[in-house]
Amino acid sequence: MKVSLYIAKRYLFSKSTNNAINIITGIAAIGVMTGALALFVVLSAFSGLKEFSLSFTNKFDPDLKVLPASGKSFLVDDKQHQALKEYDAVINYSEVVEERVLLSFKNKKIPAFIKGVDSAYSNVNSIENSIFLGEWIGDNPYQVALGNDLSRKLSTGIRDYSAVLKFYVPKPGKGQIMDVRDAFRTANATVVGIYSINEELDKKFAFTDIEFARNLLKMKANEVSGLELKIDPEQDLTAVKTKLKSIFDNQVEVKDRIELNDSLYKMLNTENLAVYLIFTLVVIIALFNVIGSIIMAILDKRQNSRTLQHLGLTNLSIQRIFFFQGSLMTVLGGGLGLLLGVILVLTQIWFKWIMITPNLSYPVVLEIKNLVIVFITISTLGIIASYVASKSVRKSLN
Repeated sequence: MKVSLYIAKRYLFSKSTNNAINIITGIAAIGVMTGALALFVVLSAFSGLKEFSLSFTNKFDPDLKVLPASGKSFLVDDKQHQALKEYDAVINYSEVVEERVLLSFKNKKIPAFIKGVDSAYSNVNSIENSIFLGEWIGDNPYQVALGNDLSRKLSTGIRDYSAVLKFYVPKPGKGQIMDVRDAFRTANATVVGIYSINEELDKKFAFTDIEFARNLLKMKANEVSGLELKIDPEQDLTAVKTKLKSIFDNQVEVKDRIELNDSLYKMLNTENLAVYLIFTLVVIIALFNVIGSIIMAILDKRQNSRTLQHLGLTNLSIQRIFFFQGSLMTVLGGGLGLLLGVILVLTQIWFKWIMITPNLSYPVVLEIKNLVIVFITISTLGIIASYVASKSVRKSLN
């Protein structure tokens, strides 16, 4: 084994008398290096895009959200409030009320969701920082913060007293509607702020005071659509979920940020896997050059191999020489490609030389996970390619 490895290293770093074989070997090494570089850079770029996409949901979604197991709402009594306040894992929590409504401003109407929040909401979520025009809703219950897309479609400004923003909610009941005005409950509010998070959320929610929403929806004083909680980051979320369910007698379900955005996470993970498989295919194609270079080296070193046979080396030991040669080529080439990839990613992080917009650089993330994935992929495929190529030794010695 040691003899085979020693000779393989000599073959790898020494030039052949045949210049064509040197060129083929160089092309194979460059192919492995480029494949590793490309795979690592693409995975780092996708990790950056994934983090960038999820940063928007982190502004809006809490660490944990308590939702009714059935129906649209549930009741929270004083005992449960006290249990939440005494639970060390819960840093803060907020009551929310959500329901689909129809928004109307002057002659324009658009469907949306009303989200009534209490004064603790800004301590649980950082959406207040997303207000780019006006201010967050204050103590006045007749104030509303609209998404940028909703504001644009309704043509509303902030504190526009020429008209009020009207909320329409269908009244429950049966039978024929004789007057449209009798079919809806209505309430009026003034837009005091406009927020911008992402396209989906900007056209979805109108934030109001929770009592305003309860009055519009005719909900009880202790009735909520959900509880949003900020959790101590050192706590185990699984254990916290179990504890929260027990506080509410298992009449609720508790979801974390991933579960609240299940479809988004699935889409991002699927895309990540697809990108990995596509570029792995590119690496496999590049490794055909390694197979070709090893076969050419076997033919070039055929006389040397016969000499080694006479010196006592078995066919298996000679096969190992070329197996180690190909394996070392892929490992060293992949390592050099990863080194260049790390440098390339770091320069993008530090100097932002690729920009999406004048104020936004292309997001990339340097992750140890991606380094390990690329190195294992290159090494495994390279070892397989080297083994396939080295098997031709026996034919050349017969």
